[in-house]
Amino acid sequence: MVDFRPVGYVIGLLVLVLGLTMLAPMGVDIWYQNGNWPVFFESAVLTTLPGAMVMMACSNGMAGRLTIQQTFLLTTGVWLVMPIFGAIPFVLGATEARYVDAFFEAMSGLTTTGSTVFDGLQDLPHGLLLWRGLLQWFGGVGIIVVAMVFLPELRVGGMQIFRSEGFDTFGKILPRAGQIAQQISVIYLVLTMVCALTYGAFGLEPFDAIVHAMTTMATGGFANSDSSFAELPIGVEYSATLFMILAALPFVRFVQILGGSAEPLFRDSQVRAFLGTLLLVIIVLTLWLLFALGFGFELALRKALFNTVSILTGTGYASADYMGWGALAVVVFFFIGLIGGCAGSTACSIKVFRYQLLMTSISTQLQRLYAPHGVFEPRYEGRKVSEEVLSSVMAFFVLFFVSLAVFAILLGLTGESFITSVSGAAAALANIGPGLGPEIGPAGNFAGLSDAAKWILSAAMLIGRLELMAVFVLFTAQFWRA
Repeated sequence: MVDFRPVGYVIGLLVLVLGLTMLAPMGVDIWYQNGNWPVFFESAVLTTLPGAMVMMACSNGMAGRLTIQQTFLLTTGVWLVMPIFGAIPFVLGATEARYVDAFFEAMSGLTTTGSTVFDGLQDLPHGLLLWRGLLQWFGGVGIIVVAMVFLPELRVGGMQIFRSEGFDTFGKILPRAGQIAQQISVIYLVLTMVCALTYGAFGLEPFDAIVHAMTTMATGGFANSDSSFAELPIGVEYSATLFMILAALPFVRFVQILGGSAEPLFRDSQVRAFLGTLLLVIIVLTLWLLFALGFGFELALRKALFNTVSILTGTGYASADYMGWGALAVVVFFFIGLIGGCAGSTACSIKVFRYQLLMTSISTQLQRLYAPHGVFEPRYEGRKVSEEVLSSVMAFFVLFFVSLAVFAILLGLTGESFITSVSGAAAALANIGPGLGPEIGPAGNFAGLSDAAKWILSAAMLIGRLELMAVFVLFTAQFWRA
């Protein structure tokens, strides 16, 4: 039988920390004298007390290391429980949201999806805007640690490739999970501070600069106004592009740079593939905006650059309504959202390395077809890839697109249109943020969807953020019999 106490202890501790974090937006509301501070005081009480009680009740179960079962339960449990409490300020605060909307917003924040159900963001109290930013910021650093510590050990979706000594990505750099979390958190904090200072230098008010820096480094996409980045200074648009790219790179490479070696960053094949894909799409869209829509060169380059980076990294900001750019742009944005950034970053979706391994596997199979007596081995960065890794990647692809179809069908059954159902399912499962169409596209939000659709999308955001298999394994009989 599974011992749930270690899982409960960690979840209780994190809920306690989440509750204490609510004191920060409370202080901001006091500073701005908007009268909303009691909301966060009440929310903090309602969050810290259950967290502390669960933590103390389960403290006698922290004797040894977590088992595989406990690790799977913890990974999913954290991302399921935290939005339950993270939603409280939206229910009690100025939004006066129904719980389904509050939970959707909190799940979108912690999974760094960036889809929102709120209108009039620029009119919300500063505390609620900060809370949205904090949810995404914590979700961003949390998913880096999960991707670098837990998923490789759990052999989820090919992530075990990053624990292999042959690839030398994690093991010899940071031998313990605590060290990984500590160093990544410091780098993440420093990059966020630099991003905020850059935004401030280009004209953003300090509060807006801080919140946008949090959601940029988390590749989350929550903005402080309904217009997202459309009305912000040009310098902010360019600088956001740079920091979104940095956030989509493997954070372990930043650790190596601090250790005095930048060479692994430039040798990393997934970094090169990510940047190459980015460059290709930007060139295509810039030329499209120039010659098909008559944009000026600087405007075409800036809009193509910013919105391509935003969608490819899964951030979800928008500086223009690209639904009006024509069919080519819409199709391109839909498909690049299913690519994502690098493993070990805050970026989401399928991830570049899986496409590389898929192409490697296809290439190997083709070679075996025309030279059946030859010996061909799939390789990644010059090293042999095991059949276990390839099987995991193939299973991930199949499960991802089957899940995408299922979620799209479920949304269709709730009465949503075809484009809303398909793009909404993709936006949630790949944690992109905006979908396509007039309702949930870059100029809209998810407020008009039915309650059933919001619950479906909340589930899709959770499953997609945790690389699908880490969640689906909990529904197998073998898992509970192990």
